[in-house]
Amino acid sequence: MSKAPESPSSPAPTHHAHVLPPSVYGLVAALSLVWGFNWPVIKVVLAEMAPMHFRAWCLGIGALGLFALARLNGLPVRVPGGKWGRLILIAVFNMLAWNVLAVYAIGMMDSGRAAILGYTMPVWAMLLGFWLLGEPVTRRKLVGLGLGIAGMLLLIGGEIGTVGASPLGALLMIVAAVTWALGIIMIKRWPIGLPMTSFGAWQMALSLPPMWLGALLFEEGSFSPLSLSPWPLAGLIYNAALAFIFGNWAWMKIATTAPVGVSSLSTLMIPVIGVFSGMLVLGEQPHWTDYAALILVCASLATVLLPSRK
Repeated sequence: MSKAPESPSSPAPTHHAHVLPPSVYGLVAALSLVWGFNWPVIKVVLAEMAPMHFRAWCLGIGALGLFALARLNGLPVRVPGGKWGRLILIAVFNMLAWNVLAVYAIGMMDSGRAAILGYTMPVWAMLLGFWLLGEPVTRRKLVGLGLGIAGMLLLIGGEIGTVGASPLGALLMIVAAVTWALGIIMIKRWPIGLPMTSFGAWQMALSLPPMWLGALLFEEGSFSPLSLSPWPLAGLIYNAALAFIFGNWAWMKIATTAPVGVSSLSTLMIPVIGVFSGMLVLGEQPHWTDYAALILVCASLATVLLPSRK
């Protein structure tokens, strides 16, 4: 569920797909599996640990890991002068709000459905780009927007139609995707001028204090991972080490070395893996509406993300 958008300060990829080393495609596959499989793993942890308690651990360990990677690679970590205000605002929307809303939403609905709704983010980013950045409106983008909205409506209808279910989880997940998209717009509008590894580390570090405070004020339970049984403990370690540290590093590596079409493959595959891993790990049984929504959202992502042929 963790993610790190490409920083505007990063150099645009200039390689062509046919000359990319196989390791890049290996990273795309690994990232898709790690982030896709993470959706049901989150539900396993939530069975024994409160949501913000859980995410506080992930943010803290993730920040330490990314700062360590930045230092090992000789990357600057000092925030440029005059950029603290915009960095804090970006962290609130792109990291803090996303993690709080998404982790509560996953606890209220099937993990596969949550994954599909969460990865409507590029559709919302495109819509916000029309409004806030004055980006051009094209027929292809409008088609992508329509497909994404159709998929979301199917899933919300499925939540309402499920006996005993509430659409609140689906609505929270959509709001989470919108906050993530708004964070991306802020990054485009107000570049910070940091390498992506340092940029992601600072977002996690700045999100950690309010996450811990929210956990103390609004949730009950222990912060100690030692209170967890083996599978939830393994899920916590998986999230912190793989989803937050490895996942963010892998995404940064892909985004800065591969063309948009290659880097978009992971975004297309994550909700697909999320749906089927939910079936494998949690025994979730998707309905026809889930499969239809998955096809619509993936088609929307392909329309929005994949570069058009010249």
